[in-house]
Amino acid sequence: MPAPTPAYRTIAPADLPPNDFYQFLIGSVAPRPIAFASTISAAGEVNLSPYSFFNVVSANPPMLVFSPTSRGRDNSEKDTLRNVREVAEVVINICDYPLVEQLSLASAEYPAGVNEFTKAGLTEAKSDRVRPPRVAECPVALECVVEQIIALGDGPGHGNLVLCRVVQAHFREDILLEGKPGIDPRKFEAVSRLGGDWYSRLRPENLFTVARPNRQLGIGFDELPAHIRHSNVLTGNDLARLANTERAALPTPTQVAEVRHEPQVARLLAAHPDDPAALRHQLALLARQWLEEGRVAEAWRVLLLA
Repeated sequence: MPAPTPAYRTIAPADLPPNDFYQFLIGSVAPRPIAFASTISAAGEVNLSPYSFFNVVSANPPMLVFSPTSRGRDNSEKDTLRNVREVAEVVINICDYPLVEQLSLASAEYPAGVNEFTKAGLTEAKSDRVRPPRVAECPVALECVVEQIIALGDGPGHGNLVLCRVVQAHFREDILLEGKPGIDPRKFEAVSRLGGDWYSRLRPENLFTVARPNRQLGIGFDELPAHIRHSNVLTGNDLARLANTERAALPTPTQVAEVRHEPQVARLLAAHPDDPAALRHQLALLARQWLEEGRVAEAWRVLLLA
């Protein structure tokens, strides 16, 4: 039986006050990485503030973008934006879970000139190639020069894209992969932003891998056998794993026949000798279990046996 069609609420941004639509945006575009941006004014006043409208946008040159929005109540610009206009440099610090409460504290709207490093109990570390200090406690700090600032509007809550190029980077040794470049996600408990007061944290038990299609050319959904493609047991994720299989890796008739001797399969065959529909359902359940365990080739054999 097909799943019921879910209900949707359709909204045009112009039909809601900007802050109301903003709540939908930040709740749905999530989780968002957080740029803990340290900047400095022309007068030498340091500012530290988190921004979750943030991401990496280029590898060569290495470019980041974050967007300080104007204040919704009076359209005034934030200290970070004013600072990067005066001194076109910024350090994008990346926090992990042990620092999330201090990061949140630094987001308070202290008066201009107040140093959030001091308010949040964090340590200024001298940067190598830019004037703003980095956060000594952060496991990652990316020293950047600001290449461009693009205003995205002029009303309350409008964004200002700050494009910045990484010129020096600092990575804490204990979060690095062994033997190759990169960060080990099992050792880096990164935090990210959701809507309202909600955050999320990267935990090893929540990690999973997905085979990237550009490493192989899968057959695609359209070439899945009809009884597999229209299964009421297999999910979209299950089908995508099967569809990501290369044609050359599909099981041969001999391999399909051999799976009959696998103990779990043999028991199902014995239990449903005269009920093909029930057998197909049970084999699909077994295939789904194997797909969740990463046993894609064996799942294929079971499904083709049905």
